[in-house]
Amino acid sequence: MGNAIYDNDSQVLYLKQRLNMFLEVLESVDPEDTDLEDIDRMIQMVDDLELKVQQFKKSE
Repeated sequence: MGNAIYDNDSQVLYLKQRLNMFLEVLESVDPEDTDLEDIDRMIQMVDDLELKVQQFKKSE
């Protein structure tokens, strides 16, 4: 894993990068070929983002 992120600017940058990664995944999904496992992975990505937001809120 990487180093802990404590300053607000780095936290915002991290979240933006992760959100952009999620958006790229979402845009690349073909609805005709998407299965439950793919959807579960995307839900996990959103859950991970939410967890990071909560962690960053606590560190303020």
